[in-house]
Amino acid sequence: MGDDRPRVGPKAAEDEMPLMRGGRASGLALRAVVPNAITAAALCSGLTGIRFAIAGMWKEAILAVLVAGLLDGIDGRIARLLKAQSRFGAELDSLADSLSFGMAPALILFLWSLEDLPRLGWFASLAFAICCALRLARFNAMIDVDEQPHKSAGFLTGVPAPVGAGLAFLPIYLWMATGLEDFRHPVAVAGWTALIAFLMISNLATLSWTSLRPRRNVRLEVIAVVGMVFAALLMEPWWTLIAICTGYLVLMPFTVFRYARIRRQRDAESAV
Repeated sequence: MGDDRPRVGPKAAEDEMPLMRGGRASGLALRAVVPNAITAAALCSGLTGIRFAIAGMWKEAILAVLVAGLLDGIDGRIARLLKAQSRFGAELDSLADSLSFGMAPALILFLWSLEDLPRLGWFASLAFAICCALRLARFNAMIDVDEQPHKSAGFLTGVPAPVGAGLAFLPIYLWMATGLEDFRHPVAVAGWTALIAFLMISNLATLSWTSLRPRRNVRLEVIAVVGMVFAALLMEPWWTLIAICTGYLVLMPFTVFRYARIRRQRDAESAV
């Protein structure tokens, strides 16, 4: 029997016929407008960050991309809640992510520091934007693949695009928090940008927030910690963002070790 599931990936060509349901071209359901509008808002927020960067408004540029990341984190959940997942939404989400978390951070970093290295700095920015696009393309290509070792174990493959954008801004967080121009050194920023670009397309097992399920006896404590982190973001946003980035980077080796242990256990069970 053929596979009648709608494909989520991009079309093979512009002249390809659209998906048909009951003899008619499938349209966008009314309930799908809400999550797609949130995705469009995330896209506009990320691109507005470029406008702020051109004007030298670095704080506003960073916050615009962070808001885009927040919106990106809720649009998919709202779509699932409303049962409004669609191919159109998947395409729009990938496009918005590529622009908001690939192109926008690359240009912001270039305008903030990397333009002092016209060649190396631009190549670092290009590497970040391209790696973000490649990561999203890999994600789309793997949607219909049944065998995904990382996903089946509750992990992601490589650093997600929104997280990569947040990590790439770490030198700006440090510069904002301390005022030290050393964190704006173009060579260091270029190296850091290239490192995060590599992590996005790497095959490393990374943390999946959806797989975190705190035990019942600590859920109240988790709620309290989340509330305190939100308050810290309001009072000391840059130091809080530095702490969040540091915590994520520190957890990466433990995540890789945990995945390797799970993989060994599964291999042993398969052998038995």
